[in-house]
Amino acid sequence: LMPVVVIPLLASLVVGLLMFLLLGRPLAAITAGLTNWLNGLSGGSVVLLGIILGLMMCFDLGGPVNKAAYAFATAGLNIAEPSSLRIMAAVMAAGMVPPLAMALATTLRPRLFSEPERENGRAAWLLGASFISEGAIPFAEADPFRVIPSMMAGGALTGALIMAFDVTLKAPHGGIFVFFAIGHLIWFLVALAAGTVVGALAVIAAKHAAASGCQTTPNRLAFNTTR
Repeated sequence: LMPVVVIPLLASLVVGLLMFLLLGRPLAAITAGLTNWLNGLSGGSVVLLGIILGLMMCFDLGGPVNKAAYAFATAGLNIAEPSSLRIMAAVMAAGMVPPLAMALATTLRPRLFSEPERENGRAAWLLGASFISEGAIPFAEADPFRVIPSMMAGGALTGALIMAFDVTLKAPHGGIFVFFAIGHLIWFLVALAAGTVVGALAVIAAKHAAASGCQTTPNRLAFNTTR
């Protein structure tokens, strides 16, 4: 009973009380502030807005920043204006980039990744196609300083291209499986592919540089010792 009932119940009670008494209002204020900031940008440069939304969607892969961008996009669906539909398209496409980019990276350069990461990469194809950004979390947890900036680069490019190509989306979720709700589907796929390739190449380059650095350091030490 301890692992199945007692511990989950007590943990849920503790977390629920913390959210209700301490963390709920600050987190709500942060989310509201991010939403207001994005609302203020929607009347300016749409490409800049796409870049910011792409960065937010890939920053924490389902965390508060990601959810603030997603909430901002879904709130606009009630208005059903072209600008709101473009925002929804940018958010969903950018959110698909991290898992797809990691899946592509593990396919192109499998030796840079461990066996569990390669297995996660195979599953990430479907997760990314379904708009489940959390599919990239195992990679980000293992190597955050190389994975997250690479994913943000790919997401920013995808968000900017979605806005530039005037792609729209009428569905709040579903990824590529809601293709019937996507306006300018070809350009949606082009933007998604571009961000995926950039993200994958960026993380491959970062990991390759790290691996090269680890290999050259022992050689230098050996040279100095011999000398």
